[in-house]
Amino acid sequence: MNRMRTLFAVGILVLAPAPRAHAQLLAAKDGPIVYGHHHLVVTNVADHKKFWVDTLGGTAITIGTQNREIVKFPNALLFMNPGMPTAGSRGSTVNHIGFSVPNLRQTVDKLKAGGYKMITASEAPPTVKVQDDIGLTSGGDVSGIAYVIGPDDIKVEIVEIKKQTMPIVSHHVHFFSQKPEDVQAWYVKTFGSKSRAAATNGIIGSDLPGIGLSISPSSTPVAGTRGRVIDHIGFEVKGLEAFVKKLEAQGIKLDRPYTPVPALGISIAFITDPWGTYIELTEGLDKVP
Repeated sequence: MNRMRTLFAVGILVLAPAPRAHAQLLAAKDGPIVYGHHHLVVTNVADHKKFWVDTLGGTAITIGTQNREIVKFPNALLFMNPGMPTAGSRGSTVNHIGFSVPNLRQTVDKLKAGGYKMITASEAPPTVKVQDDIGLTSGGDVSGIAYVIGPDDIKVEIVEIKKQTMPIVSHHVHFFSQKPEDVQAWYVKTFGSKSRAAATNGIIGSDLPGIGLSISPSSTPVAGTRGRVIDHIGFEVKGLEAFVKKLEAQGIKLDRPYTPVPALGISIAFITDPWGTYIELTEGLDKVP
């Protein structure tokens, strides 16, 4: 496990110039801190490519001197480290990640045709009526929701936004916590996200340019993310060195110190939130060509 964690800590360091990766963090221009990437532990890269690329519509690209494959979505990159995850995403602080599509019925049918298990009926909030694996919603841009289990027991939410012009976009990261208000306050204070009031289903959150951080109350304790299928999440930060010093001044411990990578024009650092969510901080990842 220590070797696996070391590999995760240096994962970004092997990046080399990659055609077409530029500008996928579309919201990076809209704020000093934006969401940057999801980082998974996967038992089989091919199985995950089938899910994320062939079925959901992400774009596979090859980067680095070892031709490492990642998947890009608008506003978030998805990294995959081969390994044996200790558990799926449910039961951890990051319960699932979410994407939006303009036609949810089409996406759900494709997921079902691919043999993936739809769990909307059991995972949708009790106030949402579910018909044929889609939860019906109203009163905002989201007109439907669905939940699916992907490879390595990763839970993914797909929401429908009919006016969306892109086929799929990163939409949110969803935390579960016994103290959701504390989680909300910590991310607002630490990353400057904008606080979001509670919805009728009890979900609160905070938002950064391009992606939402949603938080649901959990009646049972949740585990940290390290070693699980969603090992860590990532934020892109302008002025990372100064930001890291600010975190240290606030008493936040660094799991990996600020580390420049001149050959790639990026810098990284790692922290863990008070509830066990492992977090990578990057600067320059949005400019990797």
